[in-house]
Amino acid sequence: MHKGSYYMVNGITFYRLIAAPFLLFLIFSEQLNWFKWLLAFSFFTDAIDGFLARKYKVVSVMGAKMDSIADDLTILVAVIGLFVYHKDFLYREYSWILVLLILFLIQVGSALIRYGKFTSFHTYLAKVAAVAQALFLIPSFFLTTPSLPLFYIAIALTTLDLLEETIMVWLLPKWKADVKGIKEALRVRRKQNPS
Repeated sequence: MHKGSYYMVNGITFYRLIAAPFLLFLIFSEQLNWFKWLLAFSFFTDAIDGFLARKYKVVSVMGAKMDSIADDLTILVAVIGLFVYHKDFLYREYSWILVLLILFLIQVGSALIRYGKFTSFHTYLAKVAAVAQALFLIPSFFLTTPSLPLFYIAIALTTLDLLEETIMVWLLPKWKADVKGIKEALRVRRKQNPS
């Protein structure tokens, strides 16, 4: 593992951690122009840090945990931005937001019960859902109203991701990072719990 690459990749992830409170400040100080561009940049850094980590072989448990937290904070800030700038849209679609919130809380609660900490699976489905979320959220701040088709696509993929990750939590007896899906979780389970 090359230390320069390790620090570069983790630095990109760390940017998203420190950007989240600043993005919140931009929301509540009504600086939409700065907010939308920095949010887009945060989503861009999310797309490249995992790619760079794999390319330079600097994948680590700490980096995976930090990446998961940074991902969640970026999404949370974007959703808060939606509440501030597009609350009418969210009020019309509140039932879908509620379903996602409940599924998210079930997934997080399951992980805390099972492992005592959050998951960091980074499944293929999570990556696809993250792209769908970005494709919905970023344009929402550049357009006068969010795209309903992109919203439904993001909701559907995120729902599937949360269901898959919840199932994986109960499949795996021990915490493990970077498990790409249920099929891999079943293989890992056999290794963790040979009988």
